[in-house]
Amino acid sequence: MALCPGDQAPDFTLKNTSMEEVSLSSFRGTSNVLLLFVPFAFTGVCTQELCDITQGLSGYADLDAEVLGISVDSPFSQKAWAEKEGIGIALLSDLNKEVSAAYGAQYGELLGYTGVAKRSAFIVDKQGVVRFASVSEDAKVLPDFAAIKACLESL
Repeated sequence: MALCPGDQAPDFTLKNTSMEEVSLSSFRGTSNVLLLFVPFAFTGVCTQELCDITQGLSGYADLDAEVLGISVDSPFSQKAWAEKEGIGIALLSDLNKEVSAAYGAQYGELLGYTGVAKRSAFIVDKQGVVRFASVSEDAKVLPDFAAIKACLESL
């Protein structure tokens, strides 16, 4: 079951495209965090979503939010994807599929694969509490970014 607003966000530590560890708790007390789970690197909808976010990244910074993209791809494929497509947000690898499971954001089966991250968005506030949650059963449906920005503006 997916996390809901008001739930404590599960902490995690994942590797980024430089193989450095990034923990959700490292943002506690300093920044809100927008977590964007995407199914697969190098796919059309995922690429468009993260490229659009990259173009508007300063707007999220103005709302005191760090943006983290998470998929079950390896850090190596994420790095190649980011370089090829100009993705400028931090990408984190959930290759072990533990974080997407903890957030209730995994497809049972997608295109013949199990444990793929559902297209999802979670806002975690500076105290580590989920303030916005959107989990899509349809991998082609993007989160409501107007609602995400409205939530961030209210924090």
